[in-house]
Amino acid sequence: MSAPAIQFEKVTKTYTLCQHVAGGIKTFLFHLPAAVRQLRNNKFTALDEVSFEVARGEALGVIGPNGAGKSTALALIARVLRPNAGRITVRGRVLPLLELGAGFHPELTGRENIILNGVLMGLLRREVRARLGQIIEFSELGEFIDQPVRTYSNGMLGRLGFSVVAHLDPEVLLVDEVLTVGDAAFQAKCMRRMQEFRRRGVTMVFVSHDMHAVRVICERAMWLDRGRVRMLDASQAVTASYEAALAGGQARGEVPADGQA
Repeated sequence: MSAPAIQFEKVTKTYTLCQHVAGGIKTFLFHLPAAVRQLRNNKFTALDEVSFEVARGEALGVIGPNGAGKSTALALIARVLRPNAGRITVRGRVLPLLELGAGFHPELTGRENIILNGVLMGLLRREVRARLGQIIEFSELGEFIDQPVRTYSNGMLGRLGFSVVAHLDPEVLLVDEVLTVGDAAFQAKCMRRMQEFRRRGVTMVFVSHDMHAVRVICERAMWLDRGRVRMLDASQAVTASYEAALAGGQARGEVPADGQA
């Protein structure tokens, strides 16, 4: 049995919450030890000893309410963030699609940003140029491809970002809510490309609030709630439990730890 593509072992990630210094900077300096202790203790735990594995070629959906830790988990896999505790192992070339417009230079055109992103993702310039026509055609941006991306809408940024990734060769693909952009026809095209990645054996971690998309794309799903794994099982079972919890107003913090709604 081959080693998993992604492995989280009791991973914790916290953020320090910065607040206004009560009493002003003089009070802060005169009471420095106590003030520093207060700042250190004022933390938000995004992930709390989370453990899971993703097998090579598997598609894992990650669901949960806003603030549950979904995007933090993806950022840790992409090595954008580092954990405060625990161990993360990722095997394979990772291509992240985490945020609309991430990695795009606002003053460069869509065409120029395709080349820039391809090079940043590890391709040679000639390799990107060889795929340039396919990427532009897939994006359906037409004449806007030669306009600065600062003029793009969120939907256009999403089209461009997904089109670049869709024509590269990822071993591990991270997708955060990007399939919600564009019109219905473009979303359907993105879904078909995601399913093609599955057939090619690409490992995927897919964050979404679209339960239907999770069921179609992913074999398993993980439900995160307040930084902890609430349920990890077949995508049909997890999404059904999550939808039942939403319907009952129990999607955050009130469902028993075994994941049953």
